Amino acid sequence: MRTVAVVLAGGSGVRLGGNTPKQLQLLAGRTLLEHCVATFDAAPGIDEIIVVMPADLIDTARQVLDAQYGKVSHIIPGGIDRPGSTRQAIDLLTRMATDDGSQRQAECNVLLHDAARPLVDQRIIAECVTCLSRAECQAIGVVVPTADTIDEVTDGVMTSIPPRETLGRCQTPQGFRLSVIRRAHELAVADPRAAAFTPTDDCGIVLRYLPDVPVHIVPGSERNRKITYPGDLRIAEAALADPEPS
Repeated sequence: MRTVAVVLAGGSGVRLGGNTPKQLQLLAGRTLLEHCVATFDAAPGIDEIIVVMPADLIDTARQVLDAQYGKVSHIIPGGIDRPGSTRQAIDLLTRMATDDGSQRQAECNVLLHDAARPLVDQRIIAECVTCLSRAECQAIGVVVPTADTIDEVTDGVMTSIPPRETLGRCQTPQGFRLSVIRRAHELAVADPRAAAFTPTDDCGIVLRYLPDVPVHIVPGSERNRKITYPGDLRIAEAALADPEPS
């Protein structure tokens, strides 16, 4: 079964500051977007790449990527939020299946990756692809253990501290059968109570709307950190000076 990587670069990244959108800011001479696309393009298990951008930056993305990454098939406009951007990619993949009309195209594996994580490595991608190749694995999340104690807070008051050994920090990519992530988002859109639920990732949507689908875990990496604040760029620069993990 083919695997499609979707690089989600539809946000504005206001917390990072500056006049340049986060996905187009430079890290060691290349944009964050290009770092992500280059890594997926080099991954043997990835057959195709779809890039999701703000509509007014699509032409800029084409110039940045400059047709040098052969697996990039589409650069499409994002939605009003992260779930909306994911749905744009899902809709495109569904239309492609309808247009093609073949069983091969009707189902695929999808890896959804945030462009704000430019240092995702080949080991993580390969393990995601391998995990999704198993029949029983229809949803996966990349997770690293937390070294910190995590507490729940309500109105400025600590309310509980879950056992640290049961907690992990989510990264991307997150992977799914196309049919699974499409159904989860369909249920989310149809949910009249959806306004009270603000998902920050796609695993959360699957956990909420398809509770019978287990979300399997792929080990992440501290290197695969999210670029959110200016200091994160400096940390990423330092990480690039070290050899890429095997």
